[in-house]
Amino acid sequence: MGHDHSHTHGITATGRHRKRLVAVLVITLVVVVVQVVGAALSGSLSLLADAGHMLSDAAGVTIALLAAWIAGRPASDQRTYGYQRAEVLAALANALILIVISVVIFTEAIRRIGSAPEVQTDIMLFAAILGAAANVVSLLILHGAHQESLNVRGAYLEVLGDLMGSFAVIAAAVVIMLTGFQAADTIASVVIALLILPRAWSLLRDVVDVLLEASPKGVEVQMIREHILSVEGVSDVHDIHIWTITSGVPVFSAHVVVEDGVLTARGADQLLDKLVSCLGSHFDTDHCTFQLEPATHSEHEARQHA
Repeated sequence: MGHDHSHTHGITATGRHRKRLVAVLVITLVVVVVQVVGAALSGSLSLLADAGHMLSDAAGVTIALLAAWIAGRPASDQRTYGYQRAEVLAALANALILIVISVVIFTEAIRRIGSAPEVQTDIMLFAAILGAAANVVSLLILHGAHQESLNVRGAYLEVLGDLMGSFAVIAAAVVIMLTGFQAADTIASVVIALLILPRAWSLLRDVVDVLLEASPKGVEVQMIREHILSVEGVSDVHDIHIWTITSGVPVFSAHVVVEDGVLTARGADQLLDKLVSCLGSHFDTDHCTFQLEPATHSEHEARQHA
């Protein structure tokens, strides 16, 4: 009928920002090497914890990049949406990695309580400042893109946590230099572990929402229902479903009951255009499906379910 039902199965939200992720990955790996060497030379657990956190970030970004590549593969008859959901699975793995890292750091910090070794603060401070500077650069690179993709958001939150972790290491180094209080290094390690958990939980919660096909954040289903009902010729709407395939790819479907006289070839085509236009003004998606039902069919369904 000439109505455009084309859908975009192209680059996902993570794929659009692949270059940013690559840049952050390179920066992160360089800092990890510096901090691991610094931790070995200085004996600082908090610096090693920060390095471990950054290593988990590097793993998460690598997973996100691989997932973006997989998600870009074309759809098939067996996988009609392609591999776009791979990005969500990568974000899930990223969240779990963060949780494991935080538990390991916390356990080691508890083990050191009462027997904190002497720390070489000059090396510790230098590596921590370098890490903080690298994290600031990475945040600037990812800024903006983190609002479009779960994986980029995961990387952004991890880098933000790294920055706070670096500040904790810097503070511990300064305290040890000024007071000789060696336990400050262990305390900083606990702080870093506690910083990781809330961010991991937030990311995990968003991933679970996608996997459970919850409505995207900020979408008011009732408002969309009311606007569809306001379209001329529509008498009812039911079976509304709104979910997310992956970051930046929301999907909508609904059964729309229309007046019998509207369902001519021209009338149906015009009605679909109005519905798509109405939906597009309130919900940004190219993936929308409307099943048009005459009022008589709706009455038939009601009798069947009675």
